[in-house]
Amino acid sequence: MKAIIPVAGAGTRLKPHTHTVPKALIHVADKPILGHILDELEQLGIKQIVFIIGYLGEMIQEYVDKTYRFKTYYVQQEELLGLGHAIYLTRKYIKNEPILIIYGDTIFKADLRTVLKGHYSRIGVKSVQDPHRFGIVEMNNGFIARMIEKPDKPSTDLAIVGINYIKNSQLLFKCLEELIKKKIRTKGEYQLTDAFQKMINQGEKMKTFLVDGWYDCGKLETLLQTNRFLLDGLKKRTVIPGSIVLPPVSIASTATIENSVIGPYVSIADHTIVSNAIIKDTIINKNAVVRNILLTESLIGDNALVNGKLHKLNVGDSSEVDFS
Repeated sequence: MKAIIPVAGAGTRLKPHTHTVPKALIHVADKPILGHILDELEQLGIKQIVFIIGYLGEMIQEYVDKTYRFKTYYVQQEELLGLGHAIYLTRKYIKNEPILIIYGDTIFKADLRTVLKGHYSRIGVKSVQDPHRFGIVEMNNGFIARMIEKPDKPSTDLAIVGINYIKNSQLLFKCLEELIKKKIRTKGEYQLTDAFQKMINQGEKMKTFLVDGWYDCGKLETLLQTNRFLLDGLKKRTVIPGSIVLPPVSIASTATIENSVIGPYVSIADHTIVSNAIIKDTIINKNAVVRNILLTESLIGDNALVNGKLHKLNVGDSSEVDFS
């Protein structure tokens, strides 16, 4: 079995940060978003992963190859024609074997061990308040009867959340090929859910499984929510002489903290300097310098310099802000 992780998107909702780093490598809690996903796959015993890369894809490849020991394959998606198109590009690396498809910007908590032992393809779902934003599933006698991508009037609140276990990968690629050859698009893109529906129409039985924890990292607000959730699970206590640390926090061992109040819900990455600051509910990325400031609900990019007085900030990589 192989895992497939699409990470080709440009992350437009997280600009300016994604001008210089792909969305999957934005820091949350103590590592990049993609790192949390790959840690889960390591624990599952998955050995081979196909990545679909695009925008700043070389940074994805460098991070994965330096940090993990998976056997990796990389496919370039030159045009962003939809998730179905992205998955179709991986076909030469997938033999007649099951596949696990996980979206590269979603951190999750689910019992995947049980899912992978099952006899049927399984689609991860979660009840949501705004199902029109997602693909949804309709059930009949315990099996999926219908899958609809971003319906205007959803008939259920069971949203497809981006973790899919497909037993019959060859049928999936056959259905994707039909969509692409016949140019069948939904909302302008080749949709993976449309291919899943074609599989069901051809007799493939699919079930769902509930994803207890599903954390979208696609925009600042949800990224900070995910950071809070992950930090709540950390048991490590941090003590910094001359500063006050209010857990939960994640502070890299290479960070320098001076005369500051840090926390709760703060993540500080490697080689960052924080001085004379009060910071809570904030993510500070690598090599940033933050001085003389009160920060809350903020995201500070790599190599940024922030000096002054402000309550809320969203500063991209290699920026410089001085309010002194």
